[in-house]
Amino acid sequence: MKADIIAIGNSKGIRIPKALLEQCGFNGSVDIAVEGKNLVIRPIRKVREGWEEAAKEIAARGEDKLEDWDFPNDADEDEWVW
Repeated sequence: MKADIIAIGNSKGIRIPKALLEQCGFNGSVDIAVEGKNLVIRPIRKVREGWEEAAKEIAARGEDKLEDWDFPNDADEDEWVW
């Protein structure tokens, strides 16, 4: 899709059609970055977004067990004085 760069005050901008915004899930603020010679616009993700679904997938695979790791150190072998 072609879009023209237009003047917006002292800046420049483009108009993004509503259908594209909805398709990308853009609502409110976005993250804009330059990657090489490309301008990349991404939706801002909420903190921990998707963690609940990921945890359910891990549990369904049976990979959610607690590990009992033993990390011995010198203090474990010395007699403690109180």
